[in-house]
Amino acid sequence: MQRTDTRRLTSGELLDANRQYYDSLWSGARLVEPDRFNTWPLIQSLSAAGGARLEVAPGLRPRLPLEHTQFVDISAPAVHTLRARGACATLGLVTSLPFADAAFDLVCALDIVEHVEDDDAALDELSRVAKPGAAVLISVPLHPHRWTAFDDFVGHRRRYEPERLTAILASHDLGVERSAVFGMQPRSSRLLDLGMWYLTHQRERALWWYNRVFMPLGLRFQKPLSFGSGLIDTAHVDEVLMVCRKRAD
Repeated sequence: MQRTDTRRLTSGELLDANRQYYDSLWSGARLVEPDRFNTWPLIQSLSAAGGARLEVAPGLRPRLPLEHTQFVDISAPAVHTLRARGACATLGLVTSLPFADAAFDLVCALDIVEHVEDDDAALDELSRVAKPGAAVLISVPLHPHRWTAFDDFVGHRRRYEPERLTAILASHDLGVERSAVFGMQPRSSRLLDLGMWYLTHQRERALWWYNRVFMPLGLRFQKPLSFGSGLIDTAHVDEVLMVCRKRAD
C-alpha cells in the first residue's frame, strides 16, 4: 500500500493507516519465535523471577514467551495467528489498554510509541499497568533530523530527541536503568528504497523475499545487545532499546 507523510495525518487517519498497513503486512507473514531475537537473553533474565507479563503490539515478532504472556495488538491477523499458536492475545490500543492498574511485572512495547498521535497517553498506559518496581521495555527511533521516507512508510509519527527522552519517561514514572543500540533497519538507503517500492507495487513477491530470505538473514547476523548504564551515548544511534523501571513509591 502507498504511505504518505504520517506527520500530516489526523489522529484517526494515522490509526487507520497503521491498522491497514500492519493488517496487510502480518496477513502474509510468518510468526518468528521470541528466542530467535537478540533480545532473548534479556527477556530470560527479566522473566526469571516470574510474574505477569504484557507485550503491546508484537505483531508476529513477539519478544516475550508465547506462554503465560498477555499480548495486545491493533492487527486482527496478528492476533489470530498468536491465538492459533496458543498465546493469549486480544485486539487493543496502547493508548487504552484493557487491564487493571499495576497488573504486570514485565511490560514490553517495542517500536510502538513513535507510531501513535498521543504518545503521552501511550506512556501513561504502559506505566499505569506496570506494578511499582516492574521492568518496562521500550524502544524508539532517535534524532528528528534523520527522518526519511522509511519513517513515513512504516507509519512513524515522530523520532525522539535524545536530550529529552529521559525527562519524557520520568514524567511517566519510568526511569531508564540501562539501554542498548537496537533495530534491524538496513543502513543502505538504496536497499530501503527498493524494499519500499516492492512492498508498494509487488507486495506478495516482497513478502516472500522478506519472510524467506531477508528476515532469516537479519536474524542470523544480529549482534548481541550491549547495554550501558542509563541512556547510552546516542550521537550515532538510530534506535535505542531501554530497560526502564516503574517508580516504586
